Amino acid sequence: MAQGKDAMTKATFYDEAKTYWEDIPPTVNGMLGGYGTISSADVKGSIKFIKPMLMCEWNERVGSEKALDCGAGIGRVSKHVLLPLFQSVDLVEQEQKFLDEAPSFLGEASSNVGKYICCGLQDFVPQPKHYDVIWCQWVLGHLTDEHLVNFFKRCKEGLKDGGVMCIKENISREGVIFDEQDSSVTRSSKELTKIFRKAGLKIFREEVQRNFPLEIYLVKMFALR
Repeated sequence: MAQGKDAMTKATFYDEAKTYWEDIPPTVNGMLGGYGTISSADVKGSIKFIKPMLMCEWNERVGSEKALDCGAGIGRVSKHVLLPLFQSVDLVEQEQKFLDEAPSFLGEASSNVGKYICCGLQDFVPQPKHYDVIWCQWVLGHLTDEHLVNFFKRCKEGLKDGGVMCIKENISREGVIFDEQDSSVTRSSKELTKIFRKAGLKIFREEVQRNFPLEIYLVKMFALR
């Protein structure tokens, strides 16, 4: 709502988020805001969403060579979703301590990590035509609308021909809701769709994550080109 939109204009929006994450331990439970128990259902839902795009008819198939994990944290999504499906994965994350923990958390799978990139998404510029899939999960609420549109535009340039952006985010019932605890916003499907459109992206696949606790936000997955 109005409070959320006003909050996104404050200079402290990013600083307060950074302060919050600096105090979060580099664990699965930390990455999931105390809801570590949902990780298994989350992983199953993500794989169910993305795998068909990698196995469909050749003229529609998304490549499986290179993926990017945005807001990667310690690499939970990379380890359980992306690395089993892609030859190589890059991780981008603004908190260095999470990236420092990632190789240990990933274990043997870390040998297939291309780069560990310490950078906020509001400043990140992917290499042009480099990725088959760019995956963004539970991180886009930390970007203002303006920065999110620009981030999406840069990501479009970072996708290979036929590549896809996958977005997995909490969804509010309407408008924009500001969370003072971690300095983030939760957008409605309508608000997200407006941003996709401004960035020149179209939804071609959309699903609701199932088997999550009733007390948390609805979570949706979007595939965009």
